[in-house]
Amino acid sequence: MDMITSTVEIRLDLRTTAALLSLALGLGMNCSAFGGTTLGSWVPIFKGMDHALGTNTPGGGGYPDLQVVNAVRVDLTDPDIRLFPTPRYSNYVADGTGISGMETIGSTTTNFLKSYGVQLAVNANNFHDPGTSDSPGYTIAEGTPLRVTGALVCTNQLVSAQEGPIDDSTFLFTANNQATFVATNWPAVSMIGSQSVVSGLYAVLVNGVNIGSNYLASSDFVHQLQPRTAFGLSKDRRYLYILTIDGRQSGYSDGAWDWETAAWLQRVGAWDGANMDGGGSTCLVMQDSTGSPVELNRSSAIPASGRERTVGCHLGIFAKPLPGFINDVIPLSDDTAATITWTTTSPATSLVQYGLTSSLGSSSSYSADMVTNHAALLTGLTPGTGYYFRLFSNDGANQYSSANLFFTTANYATTNLIFDFTNTWTYATTNLDGVNWAVPGYNDSGWDGAGPGLLWVDNRGANSNPSNIPMLDTQMPLNPSTGYPFTTYYLRTHFAYTNHLQAASLLFGDAVDDGAIFYLNGAEIYRLRMVPAPTAVSNSTMAAGYPCSGDASCPDSFVISGDPVTNLISGDNVLAVEVHNYNAQSPDITFGASLAYTSPYLAPPQLAIQQSNTTLTVSWSRGGFTLQQANSPAGPWLDVPGPIVTSPFTTANSGAAQYFRLIK
Repeated sequence: MDMITSTVEIRLDLRTTAALLSLALGLGMNCSAFGGTTLGSWVPIFKGMDHALGTNTPGGGGYPDLQVVNAVRVDLTDPDIRLFPTPRYSNYVADGTGISGMETIGSTTTNFLKSYGVQLAVNANNFHDPGTSDSPGYTIAEGTPLRVTGALVCTNQLVSAQEGPIDDSTFLFTANNQATFVATNWPAVSMIGSQSVVSGLYAVLVNGVNIGSNYLASSDFVHQLQPRTAFGLSKDRRYLYILTIDGRQSGYSDGAWDWETAAWLQRVGAWDGANMDGGGSTCLVMQDSTGSPVELNRSSAIPASGRERTVGCHLGIFAKPLPGFINDVIPLSDDTAATITWTTTSPATSLVQYGLTSSLGSSSSYSADMVTNHAALLTGLTPGTGYYFRLFSNDGANQYSSANLFFTTANYATTNLIFDFTNTWTYATTNLDGVNWAVPGYNDSGWDGAGPGLLWVDNRGANSNPSNIPMLDTQMPLNPSTGYPFTTYYLRTHFAYTNHLQAASLLFGDAVDDGAIFYLNGAEIYRLRMVPAPTAVSNSTMAAGYPCSGDASCPDSFVISGDPVTNLISGDNVLAVEVHNYNAQSPDITFGASLAYTSPYLAPPQLAIQQSNTTLTVSWSRGGFTLQQANSPAGPWLDVPGPIVTSPFTTANSGAAQYFRLIK
């Protein structure tokens, strides 16, 4: 196999396969000379984990099918790499056969990554409906108990036994990630000592030999041109290779035959490998620098069904961030302030940029002190709000910066519910462009209908919606001319507010599929997955994204405070929302909302002092404060030189009285 090099280093913030592909081609990535088949260089994405992008264009000596391939190379010798297959269903009851038992809980790959906090997630074993051999549809509800086929072990716990001679190509890993591959795991081998085990449908690469052509004569659907997920191991068992080949997307990627899958495994460096569960289940997701999921491949389930597929088995991987000049980043947030600490490998300056979006916009105070342990204080923040931030340090010769990171401030306040998801909304499907329909005085009595949340429309019927979407109570009409939902639905509700207006915050919990704009008494207050303000939005404007895996099963929460809340009045208020679909063929729209308000109060930090014969150690429980010192309670109070914004602080014990306090 040719070694592939590139003069371009692509880092973690790239969000999609399309972005990777266009950037690689635009910068002239060096490629293999093997016809129309190219493999980009390995790019580190986490410590012990690299990513490479491959493409194939038919003709010129390459493979016969249009293909986009994502490959991840996992260094099993890295001590910080930890494998995590799907764990056992908490209500599992053994049935004696392993055939009809409900062994795992279904989840999309995106939500598996979010739920368990792994840095990478991919679909693994094949799965079925409980008690049957049927493969569930794409829109099966997340949280549905499922039966996994083939051997599956999670953290030493048996989840699924090897039931028979199908789905029997098994990867076994000990606690220190020593790997074994069993091409045909029947009769079942012993799994004693195996920390993690996953199984594929069948082997395609054995002892360096491509055996994928063995399946060419088969008429089985699985052996045709399909999207693929494949795992492989290097000959020395140092590397685990995870491969996805996109398919069923004309003009982008067609899929692969078994022999092509094996050829790609060989190309990335595998000696043994298996086709795992592919098709619409094929999905590879990584965590970006803010902790959010990023889909590396393009799942064929989304264009086919409008959402990422719920599957019964995944392989997750825990990994550490890439080491660099800036390390050990810790945000310690308070309600209106936050302290950010980090280290650098050599003395350098300190600066933090931060903001409500990834564009940032605000900065901490700049510190020119050349240190290796850094701290910056951010003030004037909004309680209960997420902030992006980025670190900058200069060692005198070079300027270094981190990726965008993320924290959420605390919300020290009493919370009072105004209405929940069962609240009643009036809705309309008429094009209201040019109509001031969100103001309190608008008459909505002639609208299409009214009902409690959640309000929904789906041309596949109510049963297609995941069961963990709460109470689908009010069905809205489809567009009779298309058979699909209208692009936009308009909704209004009234609520009473009789509390203090000063320093009030409104807390929204929403189930929205796909995008929405919120108005309070006629004034726009928030856009959710829509083009950013002040861009004009019309009835035909599509949403700019969709929630989690394409349905409203993961709630959207946000806080409105400050200037937008000035439109809140004591008495009757009108909340209006326009909900937009993601594309004209998207089969569903869902909307529901809960609303609460907060009354802020001051929660003082806990300050503690420990003393010995020679030292005093001052520590406190919350971030966002500056330490001050005085010789008497009456003062004068002065900032401890630094200033000191992080706990703990150690100083010499002079024997005289010393007083400390925290201020914002």
